[in-house]
Amino acid sequence: MNTNSDKLDNSPRPYANPYLAGVLLGLVLLASYVTLGAGLGASAGIARVGASLSMCVSAPHTLGSEYFGKWGAKPMNYYLVFMLAGTFIGALFSALLANRVRLQVERGASSPVSRRLWYALAGGLIVGFASRLAQGCTSGQALSGGALLLTGSLVFTLCVFAGGYATAWFVRRQWDD
Repeated sequence: MNTNSDKLDNSPRPYANPYLAGVLLGLVLLASYVTLGAGLGASAGIARVGASLSMCVSAPHTLGSEYFGKWGAKPMNYYLVFMLAGTFIGALFSALLANRVRLQVERGASSPVSRRLWYALAGGLIVGFASRLAQGCTSGQALSGGALLLTGSLVFTLCVFAGGYATAWFVRRQWDD
């Protein structure tokens, strides 16, 4: 005899408590400062993956590059590369446990999938370029710099939120139902 409780529940589980998640993120950041003497960030890991791919194409050119060359012949030997991989694997594991893995494009009803993907690509390229130009990403600035109460990081974080709110006005119709 099958009952409803015997059936496999495929509904997504609730999100984690944001306050608990914030405290845990703070503890990870503290552990990073204590064990490594440095904070968290993501763009350096992505840049080093790019350097490694460039090494596959032309090692002499990559090593001679002013940007990539300073990392040597093994650019993947850096703690932020492992943090980047761990972040991806941890997020995937968390999504699998919470039954939240779906192949979909988040968008408003009035926005076609192609437009949403182009906006996401353009935004990602702009942020990626800017983070390397600034020699740090938003997570490095907001989390690591903010934890140290660096004035530039706090101003940066305020500007990111102000820019996000200002930009949202221009794309608000993409999310209207």
